[in-house]
Amino acid sequence: MSPFRILFSLLAACLLLAACNRSETPAPPTVTLRGETMGTTYTVKYVSDGLKQTPAPQEVQKQLDGLLEEVNRQMSTYREDSEISRFNRMRDTGRPMPVSADFGFVTAEAVRLNGLTGGALDVTVGPLVNLWGFGPDKSVSREPSPEQIAAASRVTGIDKIALGGTSDAPTLAKAQPEVYLDLSSIAKGYGVDKLALHLESLGIGNYLVEIGGELRGKGKNAQGESWRIGIEQPQIVQGGGTQIIVPLDNRAIATSGDYRNFHTDTHGRRLSHIIDPQRHEPISHNLASVSVIADTAATADGLSTALFVLGEERGFALAEKQGLAVFFIVREGGGYRTQTSSALKKMLAQEQP
Repeated sequence: MSPFRILFSLLAACLLLAACNRSETPAPPTVTLRGETMGTTYTVKYVSDGLKQTPAPQEVQKQLDGLLEEVNRQMSTYREDSEISRFNRMRDTGRPMPVSADFGFVTAEAVRLNGLTGGALDVTVGPLVNLWGFGPDKSVSREPSPEQIAAASRVTGIDKIALGGTSDAPTLAKAQPEVYLDLSSIAKGYGVDKLALHLESLGIGNYLVEIGGELRGKGKNAQGESWRIGIEQPQIVQGGGTQIIVPLDNRAIATSGDYRNFHTDTHGRRLSHIIDPQRHEPISHNLASVSVIADTAATADGLSTALFVLGEERGFALAEKQGLAVFFIVREGGGYRTQTSSALKKMLAQEQP
């Protein structure tokens, strides 16, 4: 397998389930459910032993699919009938729009992370994302003009939206008619959390949920061990495709990078699909990917995007300052190198037998 293919596998799936049957005692049954959502796939695993009151797996999957459909109806910019698309089409700046509790919660978390990261996570950069050809309209084939960038920039910024109402009945307003909200940097992680919490409501305490490579786990696998996730490193980093094994018991992990979705401009620069809110253009640096371990997948999702925006130096400095558990892969010359934050090193050391 070529180094590129290895890196692609790392960053696209990036996370491998590690489970070793170390006991001759028959393991309790594990239910595995798979499906499609948000333009990608999902996998749910849970240990079913002793769950007498839990619905049949087919019914559980039906419920999970319904929850994912609801998230898409609320936050998918690819659906014209979604809540977020209706908000983006709204031109009334004088009257807030009522939104669902889930929509309000995800927007509030995005605003919080915007403050935590000094504006690096900005869910209002949709006009710039679309302008550079990374949004629902893929027809853009040339670099936008400075005038176009300036015009789009005038309607971006977290101060252009205002969340009001209550947590049960939130409202959302925009400061200018052209304000465009895009929650894709956090909504997939929220989908993971939504499924995880539903499993818990069914009495399932040992599970692993994955959507598009973002995961959240709780409890033990069928072998009685914590769910263990391997972050694979490219062979050209350390000569062997080694892994950092992260246990996910009441933890989530998400990864951001420019491995699948990027342009090359007229100067040969690699332009990421992730927009720098301050420079108003796609990211162009040597950071290949950022993996973040956090309490929830939504938080890990948003933070991984923000740290990727900040780049190697500023992103790693923020991770150290905030005590974030992160793993960086950085392009260097013809290969790659890695960085592990102090918080992640401590977490891994505590898990050693």
